[in-house]
Amino acid sequence: MSYALELKDLHKTFGKTPIIRGANLAVKAGERVAVIGPNGAGKSTLFNLISGRLQPTSGDVLLNGERINGLAPYEINRKGLSRSFQITNIFPKLSVFENLRCGVLWSLGYRYTFLRFLSRLDDANERAELLMRQVGLERKRDVLAVNLTYAEQRALEIGITIGGGADVILLDEPTAGMSKTETAHFIDLIREVTVGKTLLTVEHDMGVVFGLADKIAVVVYGEVIAYDTPEAVRANARVQEAYLGSPVADAQGGGH
Repeated sequence: MSYALELKDLHKTFGKTPIIRGANLAVKAGERVAVIGPNGAGKSTLFNLISGRLQPTSGDVLLNGERINGLAPYEINRKGLSRSFQITNIFPKLSVFENLRCGVLWSLGYRYTFLRFLSRLDDANERAELLMRQVGLERKRDVLAVNLTYAEQRALEIGITIGGGADVILLDEPTAGMSKTETAHFIDLIREVTVGKTLLTVEHDMGVVFGLADKIAVVVYGEVIAYDTPEAVRANARVQEAYLGSPVADAQGGGH
């Protein structure tokens, strides 16, 4: 069977300290997977290895069956994997529309050409307008990104992330810092804009995890100790033990 994303015996050591210790994971196309685990479990390091910000000490990362470790992040992005970060990553001095248009240019075939007038790129403009509606920011079209609320900035980043046409999306704590109302809205937004795409998200809020994920990957001490449906993970004794004896289903909010 071919997978959209696959980790094979992935290891990462910093100096003499092992952080990722033989992680294995196989994600089918179109699945939504939440990556959870205690603080210091290696979740962010795992995302950095997948997206090319770090290179593994050993093991492989496969995207649609192709080995991508060793490639630069921008090369991985062009092969169909896009990532958002814990810290919002947008162009603060550009408007909402301009941010989204920047996000779609490469996927539409516009390379490093500065001779064209962006306003004349009808396909890029139309795609940006569509994205703006999808993430609910059409009323903020001409507002500078720096002047958006935090939740709106996160929505804009989601738009930029999916705007490049990637089939595999990585979201790093997308609802961090949001109110319950904003979080509930954002779950619906993520679910809507990632239809048909493969999604991996690192998330601490168990309400988000169980409301969004088809499967949950539990990372502890740099290993994937469980990978199954939310119901199976909720009942997994080893997972409960990793969460200090507290069932995952009862975990609320941060601290995990």
